[in-house]
Amino acid sequence: MTAAARVLELLAERGHTLAAAESLTGGLVAAELTSVPGASRSFRGSVTAYATALKRDLLGVDGTLLGERGAVDPEVALQMAAGVRHRLGADWGVSTTGVAGPEPQDGQAVGTVYVAVAGPAGAGKVAALRLNGDRAEIRSESVRSVLELLRDELSGNARAQDTEQNGGN
Repeated sequence: MTAAARVLELLAERGHTLAAAESLTGGLVAAELTSVPGASRSFRGSVTAYATALKRDLLGVDGTLLGERGAVDPEVALQMAAGVRHRLGADWGVSTTGVAGPEPQDGQAVGTVYVAVAGPAGAGKVAALRLNGDRAEIRSESVRSVLELLRDELSGNARAQDTEQNGGN
């Protein structure tokens, strides 16, 4: 089972929905999710905010943060995930931001990527990646990584819910 199929299965089991905010992946997360039959039960949609101004204007990323650190930053990734979750009315939001190459961007090396998840509990999780390879490989690995991060968050929540339902045993 692919990571996308597993994520969608976990979301459907909970009756939860997902939205994606993508920068360097340019819609590849959405494409991976929608390649799974029945994705529409849980996947609400995505925003491809390639331009920094769109991260601010559409996703609500703090403009001062963007001005000081640039778009390739862990806090930007978290704010993108929370913003798309809010904008599209989803239980969960994921995001990707980084440098796929061929040139560095905003002082960040090619292969510097941040992926994030924001969930219904309000807290978020971000993973910093240092990826090797060409542009296509970096983008592909970014998609895989954000879906795995979400899968781990959903699996962790399932274990916590099971523990609560079983009286902590």
